[in-house]
Amino acid sequence: MGITVYLTFGGTCQEAMTFYGEALGVTPRFYPFAGTPAEAEVAPEWRDKMMHAGLTYQDTLFMASDWMGPGEISYSGFTVSLNTASIEEAERLFAALSAGGTVTMPIAETFWALRFGMFTDKFGVPWMINCDRPE
Repeated sequence: MGITVYLTFGGTCQEAMTFYGEALGVTPRFYPFAGTPAEAEVAPEWRDKMMHAGLTYQDTLFMASDWMGPGEISYSGFTVSLNTASIEEAERLFAALSAGGTVTMPIAETFWALRFGMFTDKFGVPWMINCDRPE
């Protein structure tokens, strides 16, 4: 049993999950509304949007979809946190995932970690990258 991150996007799910897959070095899976029983329930311009998407990074499942509800999508009260086993991987992931976004804490050594950094990616999703100190 585990906890899975599930994000909703306002029409950019495929773009976001492709970006995350490239940064993480994995291939996302996409399931658009078209061709499913849900196709009849969405406007024609939403049929190519994602009913569901997913990717697995290490042992973690990361899922997402496009949301057609009213209002804008906003993310608050949570942060996606990735823990890495090496400084190099932490720095690589930070650079790749923060590209086009806003860095709120540059990746650097801290008292608890060999590397830690925070940013909001170009899709508005907040992230933390952490590489713990060996015990």
